[in-house]
Parts: sequence; C-alpha cells; structure tokens
Amino acid sequence: MIAFVSGTVAALAPDAAVVEVGGVGMAVQCTPNTLSTLRLGQPAKLATSLVVREDSLTLYGFVDDDERQVFELLQTASGVGPRLAQAMLAVHSPDALRRAVATGDEKALIAVPGIGKKGAQKLLLELKDRLGEPIGAPAIGAPITQGWRDQLHAALIGLGYATREADEAVSAVAPQAEAEGTPQVGRLLKAALQTLNRAR
Repeated sequence: MIAFVSGTVAALAPDAAVVEVGGVGMAVQCTPNTLSTLRLGQPAKLATSLVVREDSLTLYGFVDDDERQVFELLQTASGVGPRLAQAMLAVHSPDALRRAVATGDEKALIAVPGIGKKGAQKLLLELKDRLGEPIGAPAIGAPITQGWRDQLHAALIGLGYATREADEAVSAVAPQAEAEGTPQVGRLLKAALQTLNRAR
C-alpha cells in the first residue's frame, strides 16, 4: 500500500498529476478539487490509494486522509468502483457525502454522473452505517460545487494557464454551468480546456 506521495509536481492534466518522487514520476488520478491545490514545479504531498487490477496499477490521490478514507469506503458498496467513487468526490466533499447518506438525500447522489435514481437509493441503503457522521457544521445541502468558478479558475491556473486565459475560459463555460443547475467541475474543466485549445 502506497499511503502517500510527496515530491515536486512535474505535470498536470485535467484528471491527473505527475509527482516526481526520488527521480521517478508517479502518475496520480485526482479530482478537480485536488488538482486545484497543486502547482507545477511546486512541492506537494497527496494521500493515495493504490487500486490493483489484473492489467493495471492505478494510484488515486487526495488532498487528505479523510478524502482517501471516504474514497475507499465508497467502494465497499456494490457496483462502486474507483472511477465512480472518484466521481462522487469530484461533485461532493467527504462531509457533503456523509450528510447526503445520513439524511437520505437522493438528489445529491443523482447529481453525480453515472448514478441514477435506483442506484442512489441502493447506495443510501448500503452506505448508511459505513461513512459515519458529518464532521463539519451542516451546510444546508451545500455541495462542493457551490464555488465552481473559484475551483475551475484555480484548476486552470494550476494547469499553467495565465489568469486572463482562465478568466475567459470560466466565462465561456458559465452558460453550461448555469444550465446544469448543479455544476460539475470535472465536466466544466474539460469544456474550459476545449475552449482554450481552440483559442490557441
């Protein structure tokens, strides 16, 4: 088990980072929220979870141990693999997920790409006694995506774009974010990158 990686951020992509550890580049799958905390060429320390498959070894990275623990607990529910667990953490903070499960909030889970009504009901039943109680003060149904503009802007700056470019990209995807109702930063980041690539 690789509990964490610590080193210089060598590369950033929309869904991953490369951290140089002792001369070796470790590719780490991350949520947009985690990526927004990283800066190219700067030191970073990420809590990690290694997912072993027959044909692959994939390292997932998190801001802290709490996020990693929730990622691992989510996978104890049937039908939840690492990608869906990561998608859930891309939309909601660990505490928001605990709150959603504790209060039986189907809508919060349906906001995650890949989870429908039946899947949400099943997850609420399976996770009820696994995630524990929310740690922070209850924010009334506040998903992590409330500050999507700030998150998206920080993620673009972290990927090496200039402030002006990041501002323009955030403005370009604002109509899509408003149309979604619950903006999903991962999806918006991909759309923002497409607009930036077209502009170059």
